[in-house]
Amino acid sequence: MIKIGVDALGGDNAPKVVVRGAIEALGYLGDSCRIVLFGNKDSILKEIHDSNCNPELFDIVHTSERIEMSDHPTESFLTKKDSSIVVGFDYLATGKIDGFASAGSTGAMMVGSMMVAKPLPGVLRPTIAIAIPTLNGSPVVILDIGINVDCKAEVLEQYALIGSAYAECVLGIESPRVALLNIGEESSKGNTQTKAAYKLMEHSAQLQKYNFVGNIEPSHIFTGQTADVVVCDGFVGNTILKLTEGFYAINAATNLTSTFWEALNYEKLGGTTVLGIDSVVTIAHGKSTSSAISNMIRSTKHSIETGLIERLKSELSNNSL
Repeated sequence: MIKIGVDALGGDNAPKVVVRGAIEALGYLGDSCRIVLFGNKDSILKEIHDSNCNPELFDIVHTSERIEMSDHPTESFLTKKDSSIVVGFDYLATGKIDGFASAGSTGAMMVGSMMVAKPLPGVLRPTIAIAIPTLNGSPVVILDIGINVDCKAEVLEQYALIGSAYAECVLGIESPRVALLNIGEESSKGNTQTKAAYKLMEHSAQLQKYNFVGNIEPSHIFTGQTADVVVCDGFVGNTILKLTEGFYAINAATNLTSTFWEALNYEKLGGTTVLGIDSVVTIAHGKSTSSAISNMIRSTKHSIETGLIERLKSELSNNSL
């Protein structure tokens, strides 16, 4: 039985939206999976009853505190011991759940990922990645999208290895094409960071660590014709993500929709996976709707079922820097 922990107090409209998203997810999870909700038990039960759902379909762990978006991530994680996020990570660390997901404080979730789940051996810096649809129908993985805004070349090189393993394991892409985001395709283009990273990634490709295809320009990311994995630092990756969200909102507001643009709806993307830690942790947007929460839970289950953590351990062990 797979047990997925969900922070019922995470997000702008918690617990209502989170509980309803968990209820929506029930239809996709099957009997082999159980959702564990962390938060105020009375509030959770009220939402379940209001949705005419059987509360016995869930495990509920009562917590008396909540980490707010405005709280200092580290300080609140250390002081709010009975918060839904801290208790959720405790359950994850002790094996009571197989994965943990939240639309709450990203900072607190990352503190838990580093202090409780802990980085895998050899990982320089954990990262968060997201798989975004492309015009040819296949997804492209972009990492990092926000944790590390300043990255050394060695960190970007390792992101290439981690992203390649994620694309192959979770998305089923055989020998995924890995590219470095840059202002030009030529190896001589870019700043000091990308030039150094290019050399390291080129060397790793010669050692057959992954399928490096060179630099990729931003205009080619969403075609799906150049790369399956795009590596960049968190400053650039987060900028791309928010720019994409902005264009989606503009298209929706002006009724310029299409299958491609609708696929970019953050509700369908669900959440982002924290890569490079010793547990499955998923982080979703604070304004997530019930549909986005449902997809966050389904994404967490998929990462567990595909053996993502063991695959990353194997890749890092076999291709240590």
